[in-house]
Amino acid sequence: MAVTETLAERTLEAEAGGARLWMIPTEVRDVVSFRGSFQTAPNLTTEDDLAQHLVADLLDKGTQRRDRFAIAEALEGRGAQLSFYPNTLRVGFSGMVLKEDLPDVLAILAEQLREPLLDPDEFAKEQAKAIAGVQHAMDSTAAQASGALKRRLFSTDHPNHVRSLQEELAELERLTVEQIKDYHVAHFGSDELRITFAGDLDADVVTGAVRAHLGDWPAHGLAAQFAPDAEVVTPADESVPMAEKQNLDVRLGHTLNLRRDDDDFLALYVGNKVLGGNFSARLMQIVRDEMGLTYGIGSSLAGIAIEHTGYWRIDVSLSSENLQRGIEATQEVVRDFVAGGITADELNEKKTTIAGSHVVGLATTGGLAARLLVNAERGFPVSYLDDYPERVKALSLEEVNRAIENYLKPEALSTAVAGTMPEE
Repeated sequence: MAVTETLAERTLEAEAGGARLWMIPTEVRDVVSFRGSFQTAPNLTTEDDLAQHLVADLLDKGTQRRDRFAIAEALEGRGAQLSFYPNTLRVGFSGMVLKEDLPDVLAILAEQLREPLLDPDEFAKEQAKAIAGVQHAMDSTAAQASGALKRRLFSTDHPNHVRSLQEELAELERLTVEQIKDYHVAHFGSDELRITFAGDLDADVVTGAVRAHLGDWPAHGLAAQFAPDAEVVTPADESVPMAEKQNLDVRLGHTLNLRRDDDDFLALYVGNKVLGGNFSARLMQIVRDEMGLTYGIGSSLAGIAIEHTGYWRIDVSLSSENLQRGIEATQEVVRDFVAGGITADELNEKKTTIAGSHVVGLATTGGLAARLLVNAERGFPVSYLDDYPERVKALSLEEVNRAIENYLKPEALSTAVAGTMPEE
């Protein structure tokens, strides 16, 4: 019986100028998926994050060589997909294309990244869309509660901090197309350019095409300016009163002195899944199913990266009449969870779920390229993707419960509520 090769054994790595490439051939015929990103080094003490978002939105709106319609025709004529997204400290892109068209589509990608038109009229349209998005968020209890909690927990220069929606609206309105162009010139380059490919590919053709179109893309050489660690804050209650919102959103959370590559991350991640990761988790089983106080509740380790710390967050939606009871019930479940830990059965069930989800995520060329990219951005070897299910399965009950006890502090939780507050 043939032994199945691991992802690490199947993955080909190469360099093409300033780009690092990870390429994995699959049995899918004629199609290649790719994902990539580069470091933009924004200054998070300014409006750089908003400028970055708008630049990313404008990349597919034409280049110095051809307008948006010519770009769209060139992609649609090949049945290709290409999109861009901002990601705090990076800008990313993703695509899917027929094998024979990959060099041509990579040429279009490079043109969009290096020579975007950044047309004033298109800027005005995207600026208006962004403003409309903020205005819509102002009417969202979920957005208001989440923002209030983040502002409570993180300083203005931390990547997890968010402005008030009123402040964001004002800054968006002040942005000009000249600022957007300046941001592109200063912050777009080949710094930590990582690109992953999965599908029916020829590694030499892929490498040659990237080298031809992005190999000479200069680096900007800037360093991002942000606070990597969050300060410990005194727990407090925040409220965002909103008229005619009888269904309220509640967020509870505290910062975590933890990064994605820390030894304890995986144990705490699995432990939190037992608390609030899915429909079989304790919060859902007790607060929703047994007590009937909510339709939705969960918990997560949020905003944790290699570059910075994040936080532990609990989300729950409650009606006005169940607000206080729902918060108290949630807090009680959390206290019992931290004090008593999890059981062996709970651990085994979540191990199976997490390991299975990982395997499913690698089943398509798009999912495989995405996982490869995230892994590369974290600086992990490809073998980490192979080892991940076994790392999860190897976690002991003692390790997980120790991580829960060491990191999760019910007494440190701050609470943010958005909606129509019940009368006293």
